Amino acid sequence: MVAKLLLASRNRHKIEELQQMLAGLKIEVISLEDVADMPLIEEDGKTFSENASKKARLTAMHTGFTCLADDSGLVVDALGGQPGVYSARFAGEDADDRKNNRKLMQMLQGFDSERRQARFICVIAISDPQGNICTVEGKCEGRIHYEERGKGGFGYDPLFIPEGYSQTFAELSREEKNRISHRGQALLKARTLLEKIPVTGYPLLSE
Repeated sequence: MVAKLLLASRNRHKIEELQQMLAGLKIEVISLEDVADMPLIEEDGKTFSENASKKARLTAMHTGFTCLADDSGLVVDALGGQPGVYSARFAGEDADDRKNNRKLMQMLQGFDSERRQARFICVIAISDPQGNICTVEGKCEGRIHYEERGKGGFGYDPLFIPEGYSQTFAELSREEKNRISHRGQALLKARTLLEKIPVTGYPLLSE
């Protein structure tokens, strides 16, 4: 029997990534494109965990499918943890990658490498239709470069240099980035969790 796992996203890249990470398990990944009348969920939490958990729980309870949701972003020490949960809209509600990166570079102007320490964080939450939920977290330490480099990736990837590397995320291959990234680490933990629990029709064990 193949169980269905609903990804609380319409992002094609996230769907493909999750399918790859769950290869070999008897799990069919579906997305919000496959369900009808799913209301928009406001991400108003103060932490990545709060946002991911809210999305997973409300989506699972509304659709009847076990649901996986994530929230992730960039945390810069010298900026007091900014942009954090506001990473996607750092430059305002009409923000895009270019505007967000420009704002980050402006705020760090004049900061030396010692003050450019940062990390990407990803929290993945898995909820059953009864609202029982588990979460896992992945982190990738690094620093913010002085200018954008590379054509790959998205978001802050052209500015983020992971620890132990001289290239930005945007300069690494997709395979190498996924191997070391915050999201890749969180997905590996999620796979381990899904190997141990039923994916549909049964409640999860609450942590």
